[in-house]
Amino acid sequence: MTESEFIPSLYTDDIEAGEVSWSSPSNIALVKYWGKYDPQLPANPSISFTLDACRTSTKLKFSKRKLSGNDFSFDLLFEGKEQPDFKPKIELFFERIYTYLPFLMDYHFEIDSSNTFPHSSGIASSASAMSALALCLMSIEKKLFPEILTEDFNRKASFLARLGSGSACRSVEGGLVVWGEHPELPGSSDLLGVQFPFEVHEDFKNFHDTILLVDKGKKQVSSSVGHGLMNDHPFALKRFEQANANLSQLVPMLQSGDLKGFTKIVEHEALSLHAMMMTSMPYYILMKPNTLKIINSVWEFRQETGLNLTFTLDAGANVHLLFPDKESDEIYEFIKNELVAYCENGHYICDRVGMGAIQNPN
Repeated sequence: MTESEFIPSLYTDDIEAGEVSWSSPSNIALVKYWGKYDPQLPANPSISFTLDACRTSTKLKFSKRKLSGNDFSFDLLFEGKEQPDFKPKIELFFERIYTYLPFLMDYHFEIDSSNTFPHSSGIASSASAMSALALCLMSIEKKLFPEILTEDFNRKASFLARLGSGSACRSVEGGLVVWGEHPELPGSSDLLGVQFPFEVHEDFKNFHDTILLVDKGKKQVSSSVGHGLMNDHPFALKRFEQANANLSQLVPMLQSGDLKGFTKIVEHEALSLHAMMMTSMPYYILMKPNTLKIINSVWEFRQETGLNLTFTLDAGANVHLLFPDKESDEIYEFIKNELVAYCENGHYICDRVGMGAIQNPN
């Protein structure tokens, strides 16, 4: 697979104006992607659960410009307000994908997005946002070239989304999604996310993810900056080897239903991610005191009950609690009685593994 496969031939149709809309989920990585090289390619493979309730909904209106320019023309609203701080990222995204969507300079776009969860707090908001926008743009391309097959549509949407935010390529399709080449995962690619190629054990279907909102504020250090700090990180190569090895171990566990092994790998990955942040130069800490209190409480609960409650973290202070549906009643009681006290204003989100992005009716 090469990038050239995503460059379209001549479009067969023409359209003056219209509106498309997609709702795309966030995702939570089990094996973490941390470190990249141009153009938005991962230094190590990753695998994630696609979520269901944590979503970005994006409405994209488009209208033909009287004269195609040498620039991109768009307006941007987020949560109903203009967000000038977001515009440079969209501009860069359009620059990266123009080769693959040559109609971009022919139209003026009105982008209107909203989240069901706090932005920039470590719940992969860029993943859901960029995948939703990529899917909207692919819907326009489908209007210009209706012969696009669903499989090709999804593959190109994931490819494009990656160029906006790496983890966004894992938010197009549902279930378990792999991004990055790995010898034990047929079809895996650095260019896009693909669904886990093997049958997943029943215990990992309908898996829950309760997100404890320890800190709903914006992160002090963005993920983009964090990825960049891996370029000169003294432990980077060992970290990339570790991620590959952890993914190798996780693959059979997901097929056999090894919940205990799953917990060890996933928590190891979460702590390794934050260890990279704490040992970069400059170094930084995104965890908060209540993050650590939750982790210790989870360990104590698991030791006392033997239940399969697993924590993981993205690049932020909030804690994702992963657990199987068959144990959800007792675990939810523990969350409500013991862990909600550590959340900002008692806020948390009950989510679970979802089916991927959904096109909204116009």
